[in-house]
Amino acid sequence: MENFKHLPEPFRIRVVEPVKRTTRQYREQAIIKAGMNPFLLDSDDVFIDLLTDSGTGSITQNMQAAMFRGDEAYSGSRSFYALADAVKDIFGYALTIPTHQGRGAEQLYIPVLIKKREKEKGLDRSKMVALSNYFFDTTQGHTQINGCRIQNVHSNDAFNTSVDSDFKGNFDTDKLETAIIAAGAENVPYIVNTITCNSAGGQPVSIANMKAVYNIARKYEIPVIMDSARFAENAYFIQQRESGYQDQSIESITREMYQYADGLAMSAKKDAMVQMGGLLCFKDESMADVYQECRTLCVVQEGFPTYGGLEGGAMERLAVGLYDGMRQDWLAYRISQVRYLVEGLEQIGVCCQQAGGHAAFVDAGKLLPHIPASQFPAHALACELYKVAGIRAVEIGSLLLGRDPQTGQQLPCPAELLRLTIPRATYTQTHMDFIIEAFSHVKENAPKIKGLTFTYEPDVLRHFTARLTETDTNG
Repeated sequence: MENFKHLPEPFRIRVVEPVKRTTRQYREQAIIKAGMNPFLLDSDDVFIDLLTDSGTGSITQNMQAAMFRGDEAYSGSRSFYALADAVKDIFGYALTIPTHQGRGAEQLYIPVLIKKREKEKGLDRSKMVALSNYFFDTTQGHTQINGCRIQNVHSNDAFNTSVDSDFKGNFDTDKLETAIIAAGAENVPYIVNTITCNSAGGQPVSIANMKAVYNIARKYEIPVIMDSARFAENAYFIQQRESGYQDQSIESITREMYQYADGLAMSAKKDAMVQMGGLLCFKDESMADVYQECRTLCVVQEGFPTYGGLEGGAMERLAVGLYDGMRQDWLAYRISQVRYLVEGLEQIGVCCQQAGGHAAFVDAGKLLPHIPASQFPAHALACELYKVAGIRAVEIGSLLLGRDPQTGQQLPCPAELLRLTIPRATYTQTHMDFIIEAFSHVKENAPKIKGLTFTYEPDVLRHFTARLTETDTNG
């Protein structure tokens, strides 16, 4: 099959979920009822759900079978040891704490690392700043509610949708070191390396960049945490794009990536393919004190450290999913599906971020230039897409980025993107064609799409539960 241009999905569909079709009139009322926020729609009213790939995809038969091996003991479950062994084999990390999902891991390590700096250095946490190639929304939120500021030090091309680059998720290492010096190294409690970089359009980070970042971090004695939700996709891009890795397996590339961090926090609902689950892991005994503090906090926040909010069967399923998610043919199909969607949108004149992993990112700022950032063009585009075709997507722009917690001013956003997130093994090429056709209709009406303003704005992570209404004018 090597000479075929288009390969079908590398799986067979055994179980299907019926979805209903609705009318335009019905959808217009539904989105108004939801406060012009697709997060607040009922899933029954959604025809194609591209809100997230987090726990929304299919699982493999091996994962389903593993559920029946679950040991539901409250402490010392053998299912925990199966998971810890998988983590050690895949990532080379010796210390594992299961959590209910990625933000469960964040609510453990973030306050612990901030408190550690505060206590050891006698610092004021309001002067602290955590650094990343780009913070995911919950990582940013947990950092800020613990009194620490955030700063993104992404590459210059990261948000330029007119430029193609192999590793747009990379840190700008010069900016990283400048930021450390400006803040004072003692005021940087951690660096988060997000792979792939979700907010930059699912763009990968190279091993060379990971190594450079880690060397800088060690120079200033700052721990590096790998945000690992899409570790396998990142490894695939390295295999395809980075010199010297074309003949290496996904497994060997993954093992090398994790040499360049001290810990990992993972929403396992992405590349590990489970509906619920997460991980917080540390490399070795050099992080033993942080690990012990996180275990203690886990009892309060998640559950006993050998189950961490997961049933035994869920830990068994996760242990298998970590391996299944690294399958070469699976990754090749998944990345090509995203590329197909991006190329189809570009062909009808809808500008996108360069195709990455897990999602197509539409440049809403270019499609809706009449809507200012203060009226959230990507979110307005999401509402219009739902009205037109019943497709639910999510804004990655000014609404998500939010306000400076100290000044209350809207933070400057480098791009206004609409994310069309593809759940794993859930939608076919026909669905991709339907999405592309839907955008042709949206594009025709683009000049008439109106901006949005708040009727309810939460203080933190506002995009999840905010309610909005259309402005009186379109722009």
